[in-house]
Amino acid sequence: MSFRKEKKFRLSKFEFDVLKNKLLIKGMQPLYNKRIINSLYYDSELYGMFKDSEEGLLPRKKVRIRWYDDISKATFEIKISSNEGRYKKTSLLNISSESTLPTNFFDTNYGVITPSLFVSYVREYFLFKSMRITFDSYIKYINYRQSQSIEYKDGECVVEVKVSAEVSDDYIESMLPIPTARFSKYSRGLLISNYEM
Repeated sequence: MSFRKEKKFRLSKFEFDVLKNKLLIKGMQPLYNKRIINSLYYDSELYGMFKDSEEGLLPRKKVRIRWYDDISKATFEIKISSNEGRYKKTSLLNISSESTLPTNFFDTNYGVITPSLFVSYVREYFLFKSMRITFDSYIKYINYRQSQSIEYKDGECVVEVKVSAEVSDDYIESMLPIPTARFSKYSRGLLISNYEM
């Protein structure tokens, strides 16, 4: 299991575009083609994972199903935050369409978990000075526990740096001298959609 460090930068669309252009001029290189990412998050009836995330408790986790263009290649992911760092467990699922997405799972910490929030966004992948940097924009949310399927658009974007746990914060800050910020798409989506317990 390899732990990684993640730093997030919360930006307006204008700031997002300016930063991307500055880093491209400094030598940032595309890593993969940009694509749309879809995630369906699961949580307990009383939103235990959301609450743990908001409180910053450790250890905590997020459970989601993620897919790109082809839902038949969807993966089941558990993102775990611990005192040692963050890591992700991933396994392939056998899903043919959105209508066949699982309606629940059992989690040893949170009990029965059901779909709570759908998140979709455009992601661009880059490599800069041995750092993997992703640029996420056009973020949209649908709260699965509301009676109506309303799409909520996020007015902000997020840039995320992912490096091995050994890379120092000072090094990251010297490459991207802007303030870091918390940006959990899951938490933001629930708050923006006025989730109800």
